Amino acid sequence: MNLDIVIIGLSVTSSWGNGHATTFRALINALAREGHRATFLERDVPWYRSHRDLVEPADWNIELYETLPELPQRHTALIRDADLVIVGSYVPDGIAIADWVTCTAQGVTAFYDIDTPVTLAGLPRGLSYLTAPLIPRFDLYLSFAGGPIPELLEKQYGSPLACVLPCSADPDLYQPRQIAKRWSLGYLGTYSDDRQSGLESLLIAPATSLDDQNFVVAGSQYPPAIIWPENVERIAHLSPDHHADFYGAQRFTLNLTRADMRALGYSPSVRLFEAAACGVPVISDRWPGLETVFKPASEILLASEARDVIEILRDMPDERRSAIGEAARRRILADHTPAHRARQLVAYYAEASGRRRTKSLRPVERPMQAAEL
Repeated sequence: MNLDIVIIGLSVTSSWGNGHATTFRALINALAREGHRATFLERDVPWYRSHRDLVEPADWNIELYETLPELPQRHTALIRDADLVIVGSYVPDGIAIADWVTCTAQGVTAFYDIDTPVTLAGLPRGLSYLTAPLIPRFDLYLSFAGGPIPELLEKQYGSPLACVLPCSADPDLYQPRQIAKRWSLGYLGTYSDDRQSGLESLLIAPATSLDDQNFVVAGSQYPPAIIWPENVERIAHLSPDHHADFYGAQRFTLNLTRADMRALGYSPSVRLFEAAACGVPVISDRWPGLETVFKPASEILLASEARDVIEILRDMPDERRSAIGEAARRRILADHTPAHRARQLVAYYAEASGRRRTKSLRPVERPMQAAEL
């Protein structure tokens, strides 16, 4: 069963300050390898336009649009005839797009929430990309977060079918590198207010104490007012093709989690999977459900304060450090590759297709009105 799949997402062409890009690329590449046809629709905005690191993939299509009215003008037939149409979280004008997709598509419709904890925290206050009444209109809700979250989406928000579809890491792109270790500990992530205290506690404070060791922070949008210790190197941006070498040059790498994701739990980040796929032992902050992804102490190391990190960096033997990294990579290969996610998505599609509401219960197709555009 080869599917025609359309995805309307935040951005797949630029990974600059955008973790969605690598998630979508890995998933779509895996779907293409399985013989499925995919088209990604992306709003052409200045920020991503000026920082593109993917233009023309070999086995699937990217279509850029500049204004919301272009979607129905140029792509109504594409949406109508696709087997599966996926709308992603944080898409500009996402509410109007979700309304149009669920009114137009004749195939299965899905909302892919790569930001489930943020979405659930923000729905009561109002979001720009999703409303609670839209959730039951999608045949399928794909949740980045697992654990009890799919059941909550079905029971509290009326999703006909909610399933877990986390991020992944391509083991062909993210694999161990035999290169010299430049840094004792590193971190890769865009600046975020609610992660900064963790960065200060679990990297900057250890760097200050261990002034004979080297550290690194890579990622965009960090305020210029931050004062970095002299032994902390800063890299403004790393394109995905440099990630594996970046991880490989670290003895340990740090995983930090957004506040909403820590509170909800069961929300592993794409960077966590990528670092593990590279065989680099990960030191992570703590959150519920982490043990369902990696086994603490044997596949991942947990830290609550600077002292925990300092003890690991200062005292852990290289043999154990390497064993933890190797075990984490084995876990990725067993459970968390893009091929796993592609097969999961196809299985979810089949289940949603079998549960489809009858045509008379679906919203009547209508074009987006001028007031909505």
